[in-house]
Amino acid sequence: MLTVVLALLAALANAAASVLQRRAAADEPESGTGLRQALRWLGHVLRRPHWVAGAGMLALSTVLQAAALGVGSLALVQPLMAAELLFTLAVGSLVFHRRPDLRTWLAFVALAAGLSLFLTAAAPTSGRSMAIPGHWWPAAATLLAVVASLVAASRTVRGAPRAALLGLASAVSFSATAALLKEVTGLIPDGPVAVLSTWPLYATAVVGVIAFLLLQAAFRAGTLAASQPALTLGDALTSVALGWALFGEQINLGARVVPELIGIALMGAGSVGLARAPSVGGGWDQARARDDSGSGARHQVSRPP
Repeated sequence: MLTVVLALLAALANAAASVLQRRAAADEPESGTGLRQALRWLGHVLRRPHWVAGAGMLALSTVLQAAALGVGSLALVQPLMAAELLFTLAVGSLVFHRRPDLRTWLAFVALAAGLSLFLTAAAPTSGRSMAIPGHWWPAAATLLAVVASLVAASRTVRGAPRAALLGLASAVSFSATAALLKEVTGLIPDGPVAVLSTWPLYATAVVGVIAFLLLQAAFRAGTLAASQPALTLGDALTSVALGWALFGEQINLGARVVPELIGIALMGAGSVGLARAPSVGGGWDQARARDDSGSGARHQVSRPP
């Protein structure tokens, strides 16, 4: 129960971070596609209050996630953080002053029901506190190849497809960060010297920065409707695979494969429904929450049909 509570609180903090940072990105005008323009855009957005608040929530999410990974399995904690999608809808509705329609709510409910069904049927075991010796390097090579391929593919498209590909690349990177973070928590009982004198802590920082930069690129490329499902679901499924490959965590198979597949199908259907929902597809997360002079400017923002 403690693992579940900590993971859900981490998901809430992560959702708040995503919404606040996307708000900052939406407020900053597009400045071109080159590296210099991208760096200038990032420099501007880093100074926005919404972005700073989002960074604080992201730090809180990391602490809560580390605590959850310290007492639970990677294959349980990371899929639970897909609840971030539900929290994103709630927090985003407040920040962007847009009321989601019934279709949007149904899409999110499908995601939540699919996640619940999958986790109940799979019942991930706790596994090892540290990775199986020798398994990190092939896993790292595979993850690097996947992220590089997704980033390369994202350069060939624009708009929602680009945001989705970058969101998925960020998801794989965040999943790797979580696996590394679990490795670090496994070293804590050996004392601070063991933590500071070995590579997992520093690898966690490097991979975390990469995941963060990919997330910012996804926010810049398109809306939350495009990036968020790929981000959260990709993180959940990649983490189940890493939990099995690195920490010996197991999920139930056999007859339980059927409800597990139904759960995955529901999550997929929810993602498709979200991407097509009118209340998040046409600028839901680009609304301004400004009231510049108290003259009711907020009411000038048109609502989607």
